[in-house]
Amino acid sequence: MANTNIKAVFFDFMGTCLDWHSGVLKALPQPIAESERSNLALEWRQDYFDANAARLAANAPPEAIDFTLRRTLDALLEKHPEYRNLFDDDVKHQCVTAWHSMPAWPDVPPAIEQLKAAGYEVFVFANGTTRLQLDHCKSSGLKFDMLFSSELLGVYKPAPQSYYRVLELVNLRPEESVQVAAHAHDVRGAKEAGMKTAYIHRCTDDIKEDMEVVRGENDFFLEDMTNLAEVIRRL
Repeated sequence: MANTNIKAVFFDFMGTCLDWHSGVLKALPQPIAESERSNLALEWRQDYFDANAARLAANAPPEAIDFTLRRTLDALLEKHPEYRNLFDDDVKHQCVTAWHSMPAWPDVPPAIEQLKAAGYEVFVFANGTTRLQLDHCKSSGLKFDMLFSSELLGVYKPAPQSYYRVLELVNLRPEESVQVAAHAHDVRGAKEAGMKTAYIHRCTDDIKEDMEVVRGENDFFLEDMTNLAEVIRRL
């Protein structure tokens, strides 16, 4: 039986529910060694986060994610000139497009279904565009009750107003909701807004965070979503 105090579970998408790394790895030029492509992908991902944080700090509105990804890819290649000759415009477009098609982590589909069966509403609440989220639902096969993007909300996470706004739209109090994410900045923002938090540790994300610190900051710290429904039932 669902915990009647908790009514909804909000999910970050990329990294938390979706394996972004494998698709980007395939899209990057194959002459680059796999270990180097992996490092490039991880650095590109961090540069994307940093670009969003810079816009948020400057009080700038959310930027279409494809623009941000292309801009940060160009900047990444400036830092790694040894790879620039492998990236013409077509290859760059292919790399950016790869972010629109991602499989779900294997533990995610059953977790979503268990939460639905227990009576919880399940939402995507993530930075990016609505088009991106629709594409991710198609590529992953995941089904949610509603998709909330930073484009739709008009502000990036982890700004407090993003959490307040999404809760206002679904007419819920913070203590009636859980934010599930593989990003420390996200669950910190949710916790500050009064939401419960479940941190999902993924090898592709938060590579610079101290996991012992993150573990102590959240209601639950999980290695995957296998027991997520049970964990939320106990909140």
